[in-house]
Amino acid sequence: MRVIIIGAGVIGVSSAYYLQRAGCQVTVLEHHPAPAQETSFANAGQISPGYAAPWAAPGIPLKAMKWLMQEHGPLRVRPTGDPFQWQWMAQMLSNCTIEAYARNKNRMVPLAEYSRDQLKLLRAQTGIEYEGRTLGTLQIFRQLKQLENGRRDAELLAQMGVAHELLDATEIARVEPALAHMAAQLVGALRLPNDETGDCHCFTQALAQLASSLGVTFRYGVDVKGLVLHLGKVSHVQLADEQLEAEQVILAAGCTSRQLGKMVGLNLPVYPVKGYSITVPITNPQAAPRSTVMDESYKIALTRFDQRLRVGGMAEVAGYNKTIDPKRIATLKMVANDLFPSAGNLAQASEWTGLRPMTPDGTPLIGATPIGNLWLNTGHGTLGWTMACGSAKLLADLITGQTTEIASAAYGISRYGQ
Repeated sequence: MRVIIIGAGVIGVSSAYYLQRAGCQVTVLEHHPAPAQETSFANAGQISPGYAAPWAAPGIPLKAMKWLMQEHGPLRVRPTGDPFQWQWMAQMLSNCTIEAYARNKNRMVPLAEYSRDQLKLLRAQTGIEYEGRTLGTLQIFRQLKQLENGRRDAELLAQMGVAHELLDATEIARVEPALAHMAAQLVGALRLPNDETGDCHCFTQALAQLASSLGVTFRYGVDVKGLVLHLGKVSHVQLADEQLEAEQVILAAGCTSRQLGKMVGLNLPVYPVKGYSITVPITNPQAAPRSTVMDESYKIALTRFDQRLRVGGMAEVAGYNKTIDPKRIATLKMVANDLFPSAGNLAQASEWTGLRPMTPDGTPLIGATPIGNLWLNTGHGTLGWTMACGSAKLLADLITGQTTEIASAAYGISRYGQ
């Protein structure tokens, strides 16, 4: 079976690997000269099934209004004049109910857990290296209200059988010794011991090499100009100067998936939510986190790589603008300096911004479309690294007609009426 995958981020490359392993003949098309140059390049580094939750949650509308007024608030909305921006935000707000939050989290966590298990299996089979750690994640709370919300999340995690641990302020240093100096400023934390971390960019590049050795063809520096339909299917993928015939086509192009879908009449609810990160050289390993620490107040994650600290977060609803705002970088540095003041050299931090492909309900789009041979693997938002291997294995099983190891219906485009 000939398969064309559009996109060579962590989702597209993972899809290529699993489909090639399943016996398909795979070609990956990528605009950039190498894999993992967009959202997968410098994300926060978390593989966090226990923290897989939709941004649309009860109380978020009120919180959002407050965040918009705060200097270091995690949210910015910049009107672009695009009606889709307002449509997407309206759909997201409609998911800010107790029922919708529970439904969406119950979709996201099983996929994320499955993905982590697939990553462990992949690591055991291939020995792939990506500065990975298996020390869990720690969500820290500065306010009692946040701790109460953490308790509610813990109840949902308990119902789903996800390992977790609620800590009071005196127990935090046991997990992250470098936070001992913050004991008076924190009220508690939620620890997810089975979560992992790693450099998504390193992983994606290493997996692309493995996939290539298995026979996957990667074509870099090419632009998809159109999808040619014939009898309800994609007959060819149109490039600048040639047409590629394929039996199956997968949109795994992150935020660009929406534009590609529009070529064949699909209205994919995938919006580019902008995020930022800095990468800081670690100069004092004992003063750095052991794994990932997530600051609930600022919605910022700090992840330990071997010799680097990745600090990432923020959410800007501002279209496809990728300009780096110095004020957002200043917030990342402020939080890093507050939590781990002597861990690294902030003056040497590298800066980055990227666009996360987000759906209004937080759940990715995986599976078939109304176009007979066109498939989706997109819309993972901040959880592309967390969900990559599971999403790819699930899609590979669907395309090749295998029995899937987890239920797939909840991730389809049909939930948006298509």
